[in-house]
Amino acid sequence: MSAVLSPDRGETAIRQSATFSGSESAVSQKTLRKVLIASSLGNFVEWFDYASYGYLATIIAVVFFPDIAPSAALMATFAVFAISFIIRPIGGIIWGSIGDRIGRRTALSFSILIMSGATTLIALLPSYAQIGMMAPALLLLLRMVQGFSASGEYAGATSFIAEYSPPSKRGLYTSLVPASTAAGLLAGSLMAAGLFAFLTPAEMQSYGWRLPFLLALPLGLIGIYIRLKIEDTPKFRELENQHRVTATPAKEIFTTYRREVLISIGVTSLNAVGFYLILSYMPTYLITELNVGETEAFLTVSISLAIYVLSIFVMGAISDKIGRKVALILASILFIALTVPLFAMLDGATLTGIILIQIAFGILLTVNDGTLPCFLTEIFPTRVRYSGFAFSFNTAQAFLGGTAPLIATFLINITGSKLAPAWYLVAIAVVSLLAMCFARETAGKPLAD
Repeated sequence: MSAVLSPDRGETAIRQSATFSGSESAVSQKTLRKVLIASSLGNFVEWFDYASYGYLATIIAVVFFPDIAPSAALMATFAVFAISFIIRPIGGIIWGSIGDRIGRRTALSFSILIMSGATTLIALLPSYAQIGMMAPALLLLLRMVQGFSASGEYAGATSFIAEYSPPSKRGLYTSLVPASTAAGLLAGSLMAAGLFAFLTPAEMQSYGWRLPFLLALPLGLIGIYIRLKIEDTPKFRELENQHRVTATPAKEIFTTYRREVLISIGVTSLNAVGFYLILSYMPTYLITELNVGETEAFLTVSISLAIYVLSIFVMGAISDKIGRKVALILASILFIALTVPLFAMLDGATLTGIILIQIAFGILLTVNDGTLPCFLTEIFPTRVRYSGFAFSFNTAQAFLGGTAPLIATFLINITGSKLAPAWYLVAIAVVSLLAMCFARETAGKPLAD
């Protein structure tokens, strides 16, 4: 739906369009570095928070749910984690509309500001012992605010990078987004391991669990400053100059691009469940189900996260060569074949064995995660890219990602089987495989307009 242009304005728009389109490959390295840093820092802050909450779940359960049984308190803690995801599809539509109508930079700047503020307030919350049921209620409220702000971050950061990247390296550059996500988890894991190692249980319950959340404010302010120092993407400026910015991106994704939305939700389901089971829930699983010590559990996940961060760039580059569809189908098949055997090997394994299994899981996950962000930017055209990506990604995260630790704990409780989470992940991998069977290859082509 293009606006009618006067001859002079039409010529100007065509010249600007050519300049911006050419800039996909002509962006300076200095500008590209700024784009990569600005896009990744917000993701780092966001998932540092999620990691801190997940890794300190056993302590948060005692602080906010002290009057119920430990297993029930842990489930309540994970329920707060899961409920905070419910708002993410709505947030995806709102942030996507802002990003597609006003600009990617504007949406990203406000999302990191809200995220940092809510995270800092969690650090200042009174405990259940101080204000009773108001404590978990306020915790849930702030987690909802976090979920809303986070719903614009991943999609926006990936779209921002993709629209600055040349087609031949788009997979490599966009893999920085999941890498920064894992780096946030790694930082959270290392900090949790240090807190458990150097603080007593009483100190952890008193103030130790609050320390990671206090770091969000300075990191968020740095992220906002960097983002405001760079221009919006060439692709979005091209739309603006040609007067082709859509007024109703949400309406378009539910009418014109329903097929793409369904495929995107299906393939993102593997990322949602796999990411939170393997990289967030796993320390809790090792501690509560396999009786591994807290420090050892966080050490294993920290090592696997470090390997994950390094491997994901390799997978992003490989997806530029073999294609997004091939890589994502391969990821689903590998999870279907290997998840249950790897989970079974955890029981009774030595610390070295657990580390090796965790590394294997991390590498498996990169096959999906190193490819998925780029695929989700390429499947939607520029005018609805942010909205389509944000809604699809956050819908899968809301119903499958945020609930993964809760469902894993629930399945173990009702089945008595330590392998229940593994079978759940296999079922989700089948869904992802079926979704990709209906997808088209998107790699190596200019971003669709």
